[in-house]
Amino acid sequence: MSDLQPRPYADDDLPVLQDIVAGWIALAGRCAYDHVGELPHRIYENLRGRRPIGELVQVWEERGSVMGITVNLRFGCAFDVFTAPALRGTAAEVAMLRHAAYVTEHAAADDEEFVLTDCFDCDTVRAGLLTELGFERFRTWDVVNELALPSPQDLPEVGEPLLAEVREVEGFEIRPAVFADAKALAEAHNGAFGDSWTGEQYRAEVMVKPGYDPTREIVAVAPDGRIAAFCVYWTDPLNKLGHFEPVGTHPDFQRQGLGKAVMAYALREMAADGMTTVTVNHNEENTAAAALYASLGFTPAGKTSGYRRPRAAAGASDVVR
Repeated sequence: MSDLQPRPYADDDLPVLQDIVAGWIALAGRCAYDHVGELPHRIYENLRGRRPIGELVQVWEERGSVMGITVNLRFGCAFDVFTAPALRGTAAEVAMLRHAAYVTEHAAADDEEFVLTDCFDCDTVRAGLLTELGFERFRTWDVVNELALPSPQDLPEVGEPLLAEVREVEGFEIRPAVFADAKALAEAHNGAFGDSWTGEQYRAEVMVKPGYDPTREIVAVAPDGRIAAFCVYWTDPLNKLGHFEPVGTHPDFQRQGLGKAVMAYALREMAADGMTTVTVNHNEENTAAAALYASLGFTPAGKTSGYRRPRAAAGASDVVR
């Protein structure tokens, strides 16, 4: 383990890291790994404006091979650790967890009481290591939903069941985003999630960053030009796995079928790209999201649990340099 060392993440790392994580999923399954699309989403959208990215995201290497990725300070007090299958459950994974907890704890605002992380409920290895490190499970975090897609040759025509929602809701245009939508996208994300993007920030911190493709952000455009609903979809060609993150509707346009329409448009695109399964997660308490995803045929396939540790319990002795 002495050869395992972290280094700062750089933008050029992303395509390689996505390929590596896809390979880990192909080898070991989804139980310990989120979709590869979560990497750019968490690195760029979740961490924007919080210090240089290289201070908060580390790539762990051993003899020139990537063996782990840590993403720190998500939501101001949470971290993620993705570990190569060969190191799962070992002292090396413990080292990554300790380092991520330390970095997040010492970068968090003074009013943050806990340092947080989560893991799939099926990942008993990670749950055991977190318990050993003093973390306690405190809640169910997300419900993981799945939908099987037809093969491209079996795609239904528009107007047939499931993907029939690909249509213009009266007066609204359903289409992929373009860079000129940055301001309207910022306003839509702000309305849906209570965020504070400006158009310039959304373009600079999301739209031009590695991994993002505006044609994979599907929008519903209102007659007045505002973006009423949106979804971003991600693809993993190796595992033929699609994923949604995020999905949102501005409060002014809720309950009009717009969220369903943009997701259905994206489902057709993912099926045409050869994806066979699509996932989307939602906070267990978000009953509106649960209903939306169920209306498209998604069914619950698992859950994640949140773990936390009081910040005072993590000291300088935990850090691995």
